[in-house]
Amino acid sequence: MKETSKICKIAFVGDHLPRKCGIATFTTDLQQAVAAAHPQSHCFVVAVNDFADGYSYPEEVRFEIEEQDLPSYLRAADFLNISNVDVVCVQHEFGIYGGPAGGHILAFLRELRMPVVTTLHTVLREPNADQRRVMEGLIALSTRLVVMADRGRQMLRDIYLAPAAKIDLIPHGIPDVGFVDPAYFKDLFGVEGRVVLLTFGLLSPNKGIEHVLNALPQILEEFPDVVYIVLGATHPNELREHGEAYRLSLELVAKKNKVDKNVIFYNQFVDLENLKEFIGAADLYITPYLNEAQITSGTLAYAFGAGKAVVSTPYWHAAELLADERGVLVPFADAPALAREVSALLRDDTRRHAMRKNAYRIGREMVWSNAAQLYMRSFEAARLEVTAPPRRVRLGSKTLDQKPRELPRLKLTHLFRMTDSTGVFQHAIFSVPNFSEGYCSDDNARAFILAVLLGEAGEEPEQARTLATTSAAFLYHAFDGATGRFHNHMSFDRLWLDEQGSEDCHGRAMWALGVGVGRSPHRSFQMMAGQLFAQALPVVPAFSSPRAWAFGLLGIHEYLRRLGGDSMVKQVRDVLTTRLMDLYERTAIPEWLWFENELSYDNAKMAHALIVSGEAMARADVLDCGLRSLEWLTELQTSDKGHFRPIGSNGFYQRGGERADFDQQPIEAQATVSACLAAYRVTSDFRWYERAQLAFDWFIGWNDLGVELYSPETGGCRDGLHVDRANGNQGAESTLAYLLSLVEMQLAQNVLTSFQTPMAMAESAK
Repeated sequence: MKETSKICKIAFVGDHLPRKCGIATFTTDLQQAVAAAHPQSHCFVVAVNDFADGYSYPEEVRFEIEEQDLPSYLRAADFLNISNVDVVCVQHEFGIYGGPAGGHILAFLRELRMPVVTTLHTVLREPNADQRRVMEGLIALSTRLVVMADRGRQMLRDIYLAPAAKIDLIPHGIPDVGFVDPAYFKDLFGVEGRVVLLTFGLLSPNKGIEHVLNALPQILEEFPDVVYIVLGATHPNELREHGEAYRLSLELVAKKNKVDKNVIFYNQFVDLENLKEFIGAADLYITPYLNEAQITSGTLAYAFGAGKAVVSTPYWHAAELLADERGVLVPFADAPALAREVSALLRDDTRRHAMRKNAYRIGREMVWSNAAQLYMRSFEAARLEVTAPPRRVRLGSKTLDQKPRELPRLKLTHLFRMTDSTGVFQHAIFSVPNFSEGYCSDDNARAFILAVLLGEAGEEPEQARTLATTSAAFLYHAFDGATGRFHNHMSFDRLWLDEQGSEDCHGRAMWALGVGVGRSPHRSFQMMAGQLFAQALPVVPAFSSPRAWAFGLLGIHEYLRRLGGDSMVKQVRDVLTTRLMDLYERTAIPEWLWFENELSYDNAKMAHALIVSGEAMARADVLDCGLRSLEWLTELQTSDKGHFRPIGSNGFYQRGGERADFDQQPIEAQATVSACLAAYRVTSDFRWYERAQLAFDWFIGWNDLGVELYSPETGGCRDGLHVDRANGNQGAESTLAYLLSLVEMQLAQNVLTSFQTPMAMAESAK
């Protein structure tokens, strides 16, 4: 294989040293092993960062992905595509990629044009819905799958229905070390003449080390010269969330058991050479892990392959590797059993040495040079797969079911006809502005959001800047500093018609101002919007409207994109999020997964707000609530024929009553488009993109009457769908709802999608 392989360039994707985690060590070792075994192949790494500044990587790392930033996954895929990579080798663990259950990796895989070999470091027996979706996506989008234990192969077949022919079994690689007497290394650590027990790896509460400490008093009764070395820094995630609490608790257990003179904690993440020395000094290796569902353990593989006698709890990898007298298994969390078996091995030199020799002999098959050859065979098999999926669809060569529906051309004619130097007019008579109805802050807030998004999309930069200036000035004038509230309705002769606008109006203004702060590239808009946002924020927690809370949360989310350190704004986010969650928990029942007892207007905004807030706050419960409620709403608003059917405004939908199917309003389609695209961004689940497309298609004729709401002639949007016709008027709310939906869909197609429907992806993965 080494001489005949046609693979010239291999990219490895995963964590990489100096990041402190097991996957980082594995990716580093695998890349180096393959590069050494096959010098004719150029091997490099795409590394995943868990914080913005990243790490000081070696030159092998050519590209970096920000864990929670979905667009960076797409940029990485583009980099690999233009770099003519022959094979991509992905290291998969649910916790190292962004999105629910690490789902962002699926968006990356969909973009790739070359074969993919995915190493599965975790295979779950009882996955939750997100974990199952991600695993099934990995199976479909990978050309070949690598597992490190036979149980993993069986679980892939039985639980996830993965094709057996697609799975390669390659044991965890280990460094090649000599079979030496532990006494050779003990003086390096000041433990010469003593019996050394060793546990190593990043510390976290699932490691079960406290049970070894509880077993030590009984062991020391017979073997008083025993010393237990615990090697490893606290896991970075544990350190961020709880500091050194677990390590300190272990030290307290040692003191309580009066074994502190026999325990050494090395609080460090050691390099490979030092690790070899620690392992070499050990007489006995112990893995007291508490979770059965561990299909791979690098620390176990390293110790076993170095010829160490091992005592372990029966997690899956240990149960398989240590079978047939290759090690000793003890029940989980059973200190007496640990003490009994450790003492028995220390007492029986013949059995212990036989176990060591057996482990070392088998371990020669696991050394990295052998693992590299097995991986290269898998890479070559993937390259030769005639069904390796072309990841990007060439639209011109595909049938209609395999490409997205083309979006209409952006046309701003009617919107600018509806706008004068004061702001956007509220209503129209057909396509003619209705001066007598004046202006409103609601529509000018929407117009400002549209203008900023137009700038992001690179559309009509001068017109977008003009629209942004006009609508921003309107909002600034609408704010009453004395009350801390926005006016809403203004007459044609520029007189305010209300003392203050509604709570929803205030929330929409906050949303627009947040967009100005977080997304506008222009410093003047950022400054003006930021100052006004700060003045308008204090009254929001006193509001009682759930939609005002939702609009406020959307504005806060946008604001924090640029000013993430604003603690006061984060506090308001916490308050509003808690209120929406409480409302949902009080109201929702299995057949009505919603926040209120009625579905009325702008419905999807509440789910949308929880989706973006839950993701930003790392609150899985909030994100799940947002996704679950949006799922229910989109199913409810899908007709039997498969098109989008929003709740009608002619009566809405009271729980237990009859739903109104008409009059259908454009803002419902826009709210659904926006919410579904947000769901797609945080989950990488392509079904959400399709639901956004479905809601957008309502504007262009896929609706109950089969008529267009969007007017290609004027660029406007009709005001609603009646039971027998479309409303002929093209007001600002409707036109802005259509234009916002169009621009958001354009941005999604340009940045977030692989331009494939699930049917096309399924076809390409066959």
